[in-house]
Amino acid sequence: MSKNKILFYSISLLFIAVNLIFVAFNQYYIAFFPVLLIFILASITSLDKVILSIVFFTPLSIQLDYIIPDIPVNLYLPTEPLLIGVLFLFIFKLLLDGKFDKKITMHPVSIVIYIHLIWLIFSSITSTMPGVSFKFFLSRSWFIVALYFVATQVFKNYKNIETFIWLYIVSLIIVVFYTNIRLYGYGLNNQLASNWVVKPFFSDHTSYGAMLVMFLFPLVYFMTRKNKKLVTSVFSTTVFLIFVAAIVLSYTRAAWLSLFAGIGLLFLVKLKIKIRYVLMAGVGVILLFFSLQNRILNSLEDNEAESSGKFSEHIESMANISSDASNMERINRWKCAVRMFKEKPIFGWGPGTYKFQYAPFQFSYDRTQISTNFGEIGNAHSEYLSALSETGIIGLLSFILVVFMAFRTGYRAYHHAKSKELKQFSLYLILGLSTYFIHGVLNNFLDTDKASVTVWGFIAMLVVIDVYHKEKNLQIKE
Repeated sequence: MSKNKILFYSISLLFIAVNLIFVAFNQYYIAFFPVLLIFILASITSLDKVILSIVFFTPLSIQLDYIIPDIPVNLYLPTEPLLIGVLFLFIFKLLLDGKFDKKITMHPVSIVIYIHLIWLIFSSITSTMPGVSFKFFLSRSWFIVALYFVATQVFKNYKNIETFIWLYIVSLIIVVFYTNIRLYGYGLNNQLASNWVVKPFFSDHTSYGAMLVMFLFPLVYFMTRKNKKLVTSVFSTTVFLIFVAAIVLSYTRAAWLSLFAGIGLLFLVKLKIKIRYVLMAGVGVILLFFSLQNRILNSLEDNEAESSGKFSEHIESMANISSDASNMERINRWKCAVRMFKEKPIFGWGPGTYKFQYAPFQFSYDRTQISTNFGEIGNAHSEYLSALSETGIIGLLSFILVVFMAFRTGYRAYHHAKSKELKQFSLYLILGLSTYFIHGVLNNFLDTDKASVTVWGFIAMLVVIDVYHKEKNLQIKE
């Protein structure tokens, strides 16, 4: 036996012996040491595979407190430990090389991301709960570093963009079957059960529905593009139909609304209506709402349709703000966010602090049968109002700027792409991303790996297409 083999077996036996001792004392952490070594080796040799593996594991990740209740530090496993590792490796490489891809670092999207992160630091320093806020900042940082900055380098190889999407979709299919098999046991029209049968993979049906809708548009692209193989066409169509059924059975009204809005945006793009006119129309609708808000609210209060397993009633209940507990609680959370903003309009209460601070801002006449004081059943129920209450007006504007620049980059890539296939792909990425930020008016999930991996990943794809691929006459074949 060679010396190398003897050394290998000796180290392995030593690790097993040490691990058994730790297990005997109910300490299981050392068992993750080989996984850490594998990660470090993979990161050095092929970081792209680490990023793509994170994407695959995201829909299947489970929060640590689901395994160890009441743990003070909560993470999504296995995704966030991997993301933390990528963050450290990125910083180490940056310090070692002293440079990064200038086309990415100086891109307008990257610049507004810097502004967003810098303001998160300022608002964390002034936070009412600095520990919570800096943890939030670090979490946002490792998502952006891995799924935006590192991902842009991975996406220079165009095939990795499509691989990213398919890995998430395939993993999400597993969750879809798991969820609907469980739902079948309670009845497919059981709207109440749909809220928790997604656990432990998703916290509730709203984030699950949002991700299904987000990937529906890329699936349309795979179904309709040229030069596709028959097997790809059949598989894409099958998955598309499965996702449509899953969206219906998720009973997520906000997801349905974002899907309809995405389809509307598709028609506007196809009609070649300029984006500035769309924005002007949006501002006009907002101004009209505020000028007629009393009449509109009085009309909505007459709607008494309750959310239920019947599709038509569930759709109608979207506008019920008089008796539907879910809608009333959402409005309660929104009012709390606005009241919090009015008290701290510049720096806000601190990133990630809404659920700990909103309780005193609930008025008795706004509380519902599902109201709590601990941020349960969702957070601020809005990406935008959450940013407003936690990071103040500048924080909200920095977040909106990121969203605006992402779409502006996407539209530029769509209009200037030489390849027709790439042009269509850019459009469907924009539509998928739009469903999330429209959904973000009613819910907020960017503090979770499920949404952050996809949102920052989609933005990275649009930036890379804009910088590296739009001038190429790509002939996308399978």
